[in-house]
Amino acid sequence: MRTTYGEATVRLYHLDGGAEGGAANTLFYGSLTEALRIAELQPEEVQDGLFIATDNDVVAYLDLIES
Repeated sequence: MRTTYGEATVRLYHLDGGAEGGAANTLFYGSLTEALRIAELQPEEVQDGLFIATDNDVVAYLDLIES
């Protein structure tokens, strides 16, 4: 993710595994710091489908916290 400062505006969304590719459900739109806090509070099965999008990149939540 190219934009990494804590106050970067991001979209935290969950991509469900629906039959036709699923749906993207926005959980939060705001600072990266707050998005990470909200993502951390989600159950493991939800975390598997979480993504964080900035104005120039998208990364899976679990990939971001592993790096």
